Amino acid sequence: MMKTAILAALAASAAAFAPAQTGKATTALNAFENELGAQPPLGFFDPLGLLDDADQERFDRLRYVELKHGRICQLAFLGQITTRAGIHLPGQISSSEGKLFSDVGDGWAGSFDVPVAGALQILAFVGFLELAGWKQAEGSFPGDFSASGFPVGFLGDYDEEEKLRKRAIELNNGRAAMMGILGLMVHEQLGGSVPIVGEL
Repeated sequence: MMKTAILAALAASAAAFAPAQTGKATTALNAFENELGAQPPLGFFDPLGLLDDADQERFDRLRYVELKHGRICQLAFLGQITTRAGIHLPGQISSSEGKLFSDVGDGWAGSFDVPVAGALQILAFVGFLELAGWKQAEGSFPGDFSASGFPVGFLGDYDEEEKLRKRAIELNNGRAAMMGILGLMVHEQLGGSVPIVGEL
C-alpha cells in the first residue's frame, strides 16, 4: 500500500514537469484563464481537465472545495508543527480512560490514539459546521462565509483591490498547505527527519 502511494506521488510530481502541449486552447482555458488563482508561475492550471466544458457554476463549486481543503490543510500543517514541538492542550482528552492530550501521538498516527467518543464528537462538530454553521453568501465569491452566524470575513476595512489580493494569498497558501501536509504524511510513513518538523 505504501509503495503504491509513493509511486503515485512520484508519477504525479513527474507529470508536473512534463512539457506543456501546444495547440488550440480549450474553451475552459478561455473562460477561466482570468479567474483568481490563474497567476504566475503556472497561470491557469487544470492538468486533469476538470474544467473542460465547465460552466461558471461548476468552476465556483470546484473553487469552493479548493478553498475549503486549503483551509483545512493550513490547520493540519500547523497542527503537525505544533504537536511535534511538544505543545499540547492541557488536561485530559478522555476522563473515563484517564488519557491526557499529551498522550496522543503526533501526526497521522495520533488520529488512532483519539478515543472513539472523541472522534465522534469531532465528526459531529465538523458536520454541524458544514451543514448548519458556515453559510455561503449568496451572489458572492466562493468561500465567502459572511452569511454565517459566526464572526468570519475580512478583518479590517479593505478596498476591493486589497480584498482580491488577500483572497489570492489565501488561495496560494491553501495550495501550498495541501502539498505540505501531503508531504508530511508521506514522510511520516517513510520515517526520517524533516527540517522544522524534526523526527518523524
